Amino acid sequence: MHIHFVLWLFSVATHQIHAQLGVHKLPICSKARYSEVSSLHCPNRAATTALVQVDREKIYQWINELSSPETRENALLELSKKRESVPDLAPMLWHSCGTIAALLQEIVNIYPSINPPTLTAHQSNRVCNALALLQCVASHPETRSAFLAAHIPLFLYPFLHTVSKTRPFEYLRLTSLGVIGALVKTDEQEVINFLLTTEIIPLCLRIMESGSELSKTVATFILQKILLDDTGLAYICQTYERFSHVAMILGKMVLQLSKEPSARLLKHVVRCYLRLSDNPRAREALRQCLPDQLKDATFAQVLKDDTTTKRWLAQLVKNLQEGPVTDGRGIPLTAQ
Repeated sequence: MHIHFVLWLFSVATHQIHAQLGVHKLPICSKARYSEVSSLHCPNRAATTALVQVDREKIYQWINELSSPETRENALLELSKKRESVPDLAPMLWHSCGTIAALLQEIVNIYPSINPPTLTAHQSNRVCNALALLQCVASHPETRSAFLAAHIPLFLYPFLHTVSKTRPFEYLRLTSLGVIGALVKTDEQEVINFLLTTEIIPLCLRIMESGSELSKTVATFILQKILLDDTGLAYICQTYERFSHVAMILGKMVLQLSKEPSARLLKHVVRCYLRLSDNPRAREALRQCLPDQLKDATFAQVLKDDTTTKRWLAQLVKNLQEGPVTDGRGIPLTAQ
């Protein structure tokens, strides 16, 4: 990523973050201020108060330590461990002084190590702890909109562009996909609208074609969530080029799955095909390009206990067996 673009993106994100912080203009640098934000943004007070008070004290301390390069690494590690047990951690991170900037700094610091690919396991673990905290912010309903408004997901895209097969890079890609996956899991229109303005679809398709099984699964899940949104489906089927790219990658995945089965990955692939068949032009095209392995008994053994995927597959085949799509004059429509 060009250094000038990085600096511009960082300035945009910082400006958006400061704008969002307008509702809490006082820096959050004390236990009392953290408690105030906690009470404002955590609807489940019972879950919050269940935490032992000493743990809360440590949370306050670790968040403050994120602002210092000398103490940041340990704070990243400890907070990433606690993110599931502190319901209001996301608003605490977002509204605390300098915290998001510190997390973005961790991400930007890794850019020189991805091209040429020199990323070490230690570097990967550290930045993935920062990404885990950003995933926490992306998942929380009180901070998700601000997270998108600051364009923070764009900082992760250079990681999704990487192709190195080493464990540090695979862990980095998978954790980055996890942040995007946390966004789409919410099924919010705002998320889909944002993602469609970015390059997330071709990035996911690249990983679906050549990533590890786990990365392929998360990337396919992201594509599935985009397709399940009406706007996302219309976008992908708007041109034959977009549709054919998606169909080509899905077809390659089916062929690979016939050789190396994965029920979990196959489930997402079948759901993507089924959703595509809801679009008239895509349905007509799928009649010509649906892989034979989805029409015969290739995956019968893999799906023997998966009634949901078997039902989806049967519905897909049924959709494609129906008559051709025609216009108002009864003339068949071609996939264009």
